[in-house]
Amino acid sequence: MTPPMRLAVLAAGVLVLTSCAPGSSAPPTPTSAPPSAVRTDAAALGNVTLTVWDQEVRGGQAAQMKQLNDAFQAKYPNIKLNRVSRSFDDLNTTLRLALSGNEPPDVVEANNGRSSMGAFVKAGQLRPLDAYADVYGWKRRYPESVLRYSRYSADGKLFGEGNLYGLPQVGEVVGVFYNRAKLTKLGLQPPKTWADFETSLATAKAGGEVPLQLGNLDKWPAIHVFGTVQSRHVPPDQIGTLGFGRKGATWNTPENTATAEQLVGWVDKGYFAKGFNGQGYDPAWQAFGKGQGVFMIAGTWLLADLQKALGDDLGFMLPPGVTADAPPVATGGTGLPFAITAKSPNPDAAAAYINFITSADAMKVLTATGNLPVAETGQQSVAKGPQQDVFTAFGTVTAKNGLVPYLDYATPTFADTLGAALQDLLAEKATPQEFLATLEKDYKTFAESNG
Repeated sequence: MTPPMRLAVLAAGVLVLTSCAPGSSAPPTPTSAPPSAVRTDAAALGNVTLTVWDQEVRGGQAAQMKQLNDAFQAKYPNIKLNRVSRSFDDLNTTLRLALSGNEPPDVVEANNGRSSMGAFVKAGQLRPLDAYADVYGWKRRYPESVLRYSRYSADGKLFGEGNLYGLPQVGEVVGVFYNRAKLTKLGLQPPKTWADFETSLATAKAGGEVPLQLGNLDKWPAIHVFGTVQSRHVPPDQIGTLGFGRKGATWNTPENTATAEQLVGWVDKGYFAKGFNGQGYDPAWQAFGKGQGVFMIAGTWLLADLQKALGDDLGFMLPPGVTADAPPVATGGTGLPFAITAKSPNPDAAAAYINFITSADAMKVLTATGNLPVAETGQQSVAKGPQQDVFTAFGTVTAKNGLVPYLDYATPTFADTLGAALQDLLAEKATPQEFLATLEKDYKTFAESNG
């Protein structure tokens, strides 16, 4: 699950355009549409009102969206934006009902995963964007390694290939935030290896600090922690197979067992704050921003807020490997892509809006507001410090093809299955073997039935 952004993190195309009359209850039928059928002169579209649903509600996220929306309406006064911003969880809860209605929003941020975007594609509720991608040059602007996280086959079965259904603004990678001042106080340096990281956790505990900040009341935060530990034990290609819900992999392996056992070991050693399973995600990162915790495994979408709180005391790094020179591997991908609903009566205006908020100029705005632009990342100029740490980490892991998908992508129900199973594992209500058996049942049932 790519949380507030979504990323995931995290995973080519048929030229189609979906059409459906407003109010129709039948799924739209994809039809070929040549680029000439697409209107790109937004100023010539007449008076249009676009309803946009997004989850850009936190500091840097909200700032970039307001700035870009204001600039869009200044350039195209004929297009009025009716923006509805919701938290990540609220958007996930309400979007399904909205898309099934007769008057859904025009543009929505839809979680890449099977339970959201995959289900919407299967129901014919989203419009394929390949024709717009050709005309606007999105396939040149965005590498295929990024676009695949918004691709599905028309029947919604295959994730990572097929039609393009959305375009993200930001990149995401789950890594390790750390408090530089606390490391210095403890006599530590940012760890270079996974063993060094575990030693640092032990030192922090012995020094009276919270070694690893985590709030898992929302269930999904522990998925990112588990995925980070997993990528130290399980080969990246196996994680990719599991994450994209393909046949040919299993959760019942010694490597996945070692992952679960290491995570339980951290609980037993007191590396997480007491009551972490009952603490919310927002209170947890806010506590880290107030100096409660030495490390926090989380996504780059928290950069702007944590930098505001900690300033140059904030550091970020990719999860260290087994050896200092090991190839980088990290959970990640893109933020939630912006998609056009199949029933929108204004698809050309909607596409012009998406093109505007993902343009080269938009990437500069994203950078200036403390976000991580998914495209042209290396062309941005950022000062030395936390933001440069994040940009360097993302550039390094993408250049070396080290991103692995968010694990909740695996099946339509895997976010709930994995989240609940991790709560039980971390509460030690389930053994590592019982935990993996729960995952295997969901994964195998879906993989074998999905063709």
